[in-house]
Amino acid sequence: MRSVVITGTSSGIGRATAHLAIRNGARVFGSVRRPEDGARLAAEFGERFVPLVFDVRDEAAVAAEADRVRAMLAGERLSGLVNNAGVGIAGPVLHQPADEIREQIETNLLSLFWVTRAFAPLLGTDRTLTGPPGRIVNMSSIGGKIGQPFAAAYVASKHGIEGFSEALRREMALYDIKVIIMGPALVDTPVWDKLARTIGRYAHTDYAAAFDRGVGMMVENGHRSGLPAESVAEAVWHALTTPRPRLRYSPARHPLIEQVGARSLPKRVLDWSMERFLGLKPERADTRSGGA
Repeated sequence: MRSVVITGTSSGIGRATAHLAIRNGARVFGSVRRPEDGARLAAEFGERFVPLVFDVRDEAAVAAEADRVRAMLAGERLSGLVNNAGVGIAGPVLHQPADEIREQIETNLLSLFWVTRAFAPLLGTDRTLTGPPGRIVNMSSIGGKIGQPFAAAYVASKHGIEGFSEALRREMALYDIKVIIMGPALVDTPVWDKLARTIGRYAHTDYAAAFDRGVGMMVENGHRSGLPAESVAEAVWHALTTPRPRLRYSPARHPLIEQVGARSLPKRVLDWSMERFLGLKPERADTRSGGA
């Protein structure tokens, strides 16, 4: 029986991935921040779901739960680690509260260091354990390739995941542990409902209209055009189980438009289109004599 650790399983992609893995016969150690979420998922998924209660930013708590997983594996290796936990909070760089910026960087990026170091021995760096080497799937996004206005902290964290994963992949070659990036485009998850509540938050700034327009567009497109979380879960499971996984997966509902097209456009063209749509071009004062 495969055993996998998945962080952030209370909802969205993490929950869908846990569900799919269990349906395929795996045992899932799923991280949640609240005990009640763990109890709810255990009741829903059955004995093959083992809740791990920790905040991925808490290095000591992560390490303690890794020790518990080691005991339950009884000398066997993990088949996979899915670094999925993440948070996205929109805001202009000049005005977003520092604690929100810090929360996104620490949850989305720094946590990968703590979680990976805690579970790497169980994936195969501890050569005393039995079984084939496990795999690591790190959850990036289209934001790991393209910078969306008003999502600088989120985008920075996802760009960081891309670089972290590339470096880690080369380090883990020593143990034959494969490292795979999952970079989906828009995904229809509850995150959009949380994002919608930020509309109007920066009404006191020069970004008021552009921010509300940008967030409104993201929320609408996320629900209307977003890929189901279950589709991303299928890509994650494929990356964990196929004999020769790709280095990076880019699931999308409309791959040519959302992934290939957006990433292949010249950056100046993307700048122009975003500035024009959001109204981010400055108003130019008439400098002619008399203002005429």
